Amino acid sequence: MDASRLHRKVVNAWCMYDWANSAFATTIMAALLPPYFSTVAAAGLPAGRATSIWGYGVSLAMIVAAVLGPVLGAIADYTGAKKRFLLGFLVPAIVFTALLVFIGQGDWLWAVILYILASIGNSGANVFYDSLLPHVAHDDEIDQVSTRGFAMGYLGGGLLLAVNLLWYLMPETFGFRDSGAAVRASFLSVAVWWALFSVPLFRHVPEPPAATQVRTAPVREAFQRLAQTFREIKRYRQLFVFLIAFWVYADGIGTIIKMATIYGAEIGIGTGDLAGALLLTQIVGIPLTLLFGRLARRLGTKRSIYLALMVYTVITIAGYFMSKAWHFWVLAGMVGTVQGGSQALSRSLFGAMCPKSRSAEFFGFYDISSKFAGIAGPLLFAVAGALGGGGRVGIVSLIVFFVVGALLLSRVDEQEGIAVAAAENAAAENAAAERTAVGVGV
Repeated sequence: MDASRLHRKVVNAWCMYDWANSAFATTIMAALLPPYFSTVAAAGLPAGRATSIWGYGVSLAMIVAAVLGPVLGAIADYTGAKKRFLLGFLVPAIVFTALLVFIGQGDWLWAVILYILASIGNSGANVFYDSLLPHVAHDDEIDQVSTRGFAMGYLGGGLLLAVNLLWYLMPETFGFRDSGAAVRASFLSVAVWWALFSVPLFRHVPEPPAATQVRTAPVREAFQRLAQTFREIKRYRQLFVFLIAFWVYADGIGTIIKMATIYGAEIGIGTGDLAGALLLTQIVGIPLTLLFGRLARRLGTKRSIYLALMVYTVITIAGYFMSKAWHFWVLAGMVGTVQGGSQALSRSLFGAMCPKSRSAEFFGFYDISSKFAGIAGPLLFAVAGALGGGGRVGIVSLIVFFVVGALLLSRVDEQEGIAVAAAENAAAENAAAERTAVGVGV
């Protein structure tokens, strides 16, 4: 197989993991589990209580994942074990997702526990999946590969969500006792889908080499590398300024993803409309995410992200006034125009400024940004809802994240950050060549 075909095979295998794990994001995180939790698992709780409990559960899962990310990332870089760490998080995530099939009426505590554990596994796996991006994509195609991955995610997650939605709407047709049984079967289908379509990544994407040939005391070395990173923080200034900006605006994006359906259920929108509208998000997201990859070539990556944040600002304002099912459909379509593009270009911009020899470590910090965003946003949503009497105050409060995030992003000099990464990559390649020459006796 020639180099070009081999490269395409590796890129496609990497993108297939987005196809695989997006089923968790669509069916579990967004479409079916939150309203099922609100109306079935948490049945009998006071009005609004389910929304707050869900927000606190989401926040706890994000805290644990955020703490683990950088340390395990540094170990993975040091030992050359990115794919093994990915698998170590993926397997429990799939198992705990499958166990959601047993959640019935009143089982709100078990539902939250299983979701937290599955979410930690999903988040941890994503650190190591994302860290493979700079190794998989050539420098001149990183925006396009990242957006292709997100588009594949929309397609894969959307296809399974469409099947799950049909099960929910016509349970007897598919042999289910009722819609509740169909929803529980949907949770199990996510686990099977996730496991099946993760296989290409492990078969075809090569494990990047270790950062060093010395592999003693990896945990100690990991903490030493983290300490060195903080000592050299001025060198990676643009990378860390971007992380702060990303932390802020990702807060709003992540909260909309995680809390939209439970907010919709709170104001009386049915599960069918909620899941159908989110399916629309997936359908719209496929071409629009790819379009953002092309847009980045014309406008630049940062300007394309600015455009997405402007749309999100409009969405949060309109969400405050949402009262009917068709409102939710319209806003879901708007989210679909920018959700994949904003996330994919953020990932690719970070990857372009990330030294390859530290990709898992730095994507651990990237994951901290997204996870602490996942902590603050749902927590603000929950507190604002509790103090303000519902989710409307919570949804409109998110506007601050998009405005402040855009202002911070304007402070990032991405060309300086890319140049620093390129210099470190070149130094690492020269060091590897020297080690190879010594090893063969040259």
